[in-house]
Amino acid sequence: MDQKFFNQIRILDGGMGQELLKKGLKPEGTLWSAFALIHDDYHNLVVDTHLDFINAGAEAIVTATFTARRNRLIQNNREEYFEKINVKAVELALKARDKSKKNILVAGGLPNQKQTYNANLGNDLDLIEKNFYDQAKLFSKDIDFFYLDVMNSGLECEIALRSIESFELPVLVGVHIKNNGKLPSGESIIDIVSKYKNEKWLGIITACVSPESYEQVSKDLKELDIPYGFKLNAFKHIPDNYVASNWGKDGNPTSILGTNKDLNEKNFYEIVKKYMHEGATILGGCCEIRPSHIKEISKLK
Repeated sequence: MDQKFFNQIRILDGGMGQELLKKGLKPEGTLWSAFALIHDDYHNLVVDTHLDFINAGAEAIVTATFTARRNRLIQNNREEYFEKINVKAVELALKARDKSKKNILVAGGLPNQKQTYNANLGNDLDLIEKNFYDQAKLFSKDIDFFYLDVMNSGLECEIALRSIESFELPVLVGVHIKNNGKLPSGESIIDIVSKYKNEKWLGIITACVSPESYEQVSKDLKELDIPYGFKLNAFKHIPDNYVASNWGKDGNPTSILGTNKDLNEKNFYEIVKKYMHEGATILGGCCEIRPSHIKEISKLK
């Protein structure tokens, strides 16, 4: 792909897992979208959801691999599906791309390998690197670029980048930002770019963050000599002590995190428009951001 792809305004997709839940996915435990990959009956639902985002205007879609990471499968006693579902996720994304007959890119979503929104990697860093590598290897041959999804520290970025180095693919780096403008590790987004940026980077985005959190780093992003942007979520609030096991009986994060109902399509458009005019070129959504939201911001093209 063109290394300068994100130098101009580009539209990403929205929140795959939450959209699947809204379309009728009945998850098991904390498997979320991984449950749709395990069970054949849900495969068409994954394809249709990708298609909804593509038809709404997304120019790049992310594979549904966020909860297909080994650690999450182990937590749910489903590790035996690790290889199958990561391969299947890419297959379904490619199927959606081909059905759309549109020239869109497929990003291999490589998520944090421990706890979401938490910088604690534990003591076995070699295992973290192995898990990154094993997941990346399963879809590296069929994607256009890697997307590091919700990285929480410089160390996590460093390990993830090292794990994909041998695949010789470009990478879009997505870091999570708290309401204080810092990563969960306490580092700044400037720290991350200055320490870990290499020639494979396509850009950097704030991943699964509120508009308020993005606002905290918007000035810093302008100082970076690299394309930047966001995948904004519409959760109401992410507590500092959030853990996935607290999703609730229905397996939906909104049981704990709530939904920011003020971030409707109209307001999402206005917020994204503002940030675009300030210099952001990578525009997209995450949890609770629907195809209807992406359709609105695609008008900015």
